[in-house]
Amino acid sequence: MPTFSAPDGTRLAYRLTGAGDPVVCLPGGPADSLYLSDLGGLSRHHQLIVPDLRGTGRSAIPEDVSSYRCDHLVDDVEALRAHLELPRMALLGHSAGTNIAAQYAARYPKRVSKLALIGPGTRAVGIAITGETRRELAELRRNEPWFPAAFAALEAITEGTGEDWDAISPFFYGRWDTAAQKHHAAGQPRNQEAVALFAAEGAFHSESTRAALATCEAPVLLLTGEFDLNSPPRTAAEFAEVFPDARLVVQPGAGHYPWLDDADQFVATTAAFLG
Repeated sequence: MPTFSAPDGTRLAYRLTGAGDPVVCLPGGPADSLYLSDLGGLSRHHQLIVPDLRGTGRSAIPEDVSSYRCDHLVDDVEALRAHLELPRMALLGHSAGTNIAAQYAARYPKRVSKLALIGPGTRAVGIAITGETRRELAELRRNEPWFPAAFAALEAITEGTGEDWDAISPFFYGRWDTAAQKHHAAGQPRNQEAVALFAAEGAFHSESTRAALATCEAPVLLLTGEFDLNSPPRTAAEFAEVFPDARLVVQPGAGHYPWLDDADQFVATTAAFLG
């Protein structure tokens, strides 16, 4: 697995999948990037360059753990771009990784040729998701057999009386079948310190990030699932308005991992955008 050096000397790993024009793909979590796999077959159209964020997967744990902060991870992305000798790059982020991608595009606008935000997190631009928004979206799954227990756990989390995050996992998949359950189990973050410090104080500068993205010249795609409790369509639409010209796609029947719920639909949309 190839590696490169971050600005602070931490050795970071990345993997290459497929062939064609390169796309740098930033995972969420922070978790081992393997949960992205080949993004449902997107590697048949592009070479996917998928880094393991510091302290995850095969990347080293940094000496200074404050560098797990989201805005510091932007420096790692720029180091990867320089290592790959890409004058500009297509950048794809998923979930929390979209916060890194958005801050990168704000800081290095001339280095981004296209920006794809999948199941986008919105902390980088200061958009909050209300409990009511999540509750309304969850209600769409009322006829699912797992709904009563999952909804009760969601209510407890929303009201601050419970923290059974594992119980609400079915809400993040279009189908809570065996494949989804295996994906969920394998994709859990293992470095809890990296997770805890990702959004530490100072990680986000929403006003300046929004101002910079308002002048973004790169084409932008925001894609979320119809049932994505992490990135509700209503919230993704609000995020899209930050950009001067962004396309919002809500994938029918999909949750937070749209390449699992309907790989053909996801790849068709994303590959067409990336060109």
